[in-house]
Amino acid sequence: MITAIESSPRKGGNSHTMLQAVIAGAREAGASAHEVHLRDYKYEPCVGCEKCRKDKICTRFQDGMTLLYPHLQESKGLVLISPVHNYNVSAWMKSFIDRLYCFYDFENTRPRAWSSRLAGQGRKAVIGAIAEQSEEKDMGFTMDAMRLPLEALGYEIVAELPVLHLFDRGIIAKHQDLIDKATHAGGLLAKAL
Repeated sequence: MITAIESSPRKGGNSHTMLQAVIAGAREAGASAHEVHLRDYKYEPCVGCEKCRKDKICTRFQDGMTLLYPHLQESKGLVLISPVHNYNVSAWMKSFIDRLYCFYDFENTRPRAWSSRLAGQGRKAVIGAIAEQSEEKDMGFTMDAMRLPLEALGYEIVAELPVLHLFDRGIIAKHQDLIDKATHAGGLLAKAL
């Protein structure tokens, strides 16, 4: 099972279209996928209350993340796709990633040792980002903002899809080479699982 998530405010936009191509590739390779558009969920950002250290899941809020946690726990595959907003992931993606903090266990050492309860389970991921700008430097921290937290949680990144110079809603569909790369990435993810 794959949970495939995009964080654009635009329905039918480039992130949405890329996500569907990744899902199509995964399904062609025999995987099942649950499609998530973060704009359809209402959830709060992490406030650092630390209740999750004891409860092992976020109990501070009963919100959209409460609905997504079971999918994330059950899925060995994960897809994250975000538009580039101010050199980084969208605010929805940042809040989503921050709310994954509840999957860490910490020890009372200095410096504090930690581990992820999602690690060691063969989890794999695909990440992608779409920028309007044409130079890679203008993508800023976007790919790192997804890659580094996922690797810390125990995911192996099997494909990365950085895309530049696209803005108009859904225009990625006119770039067959990019759709093919996204479809291929979905197939790689399914086969890696």
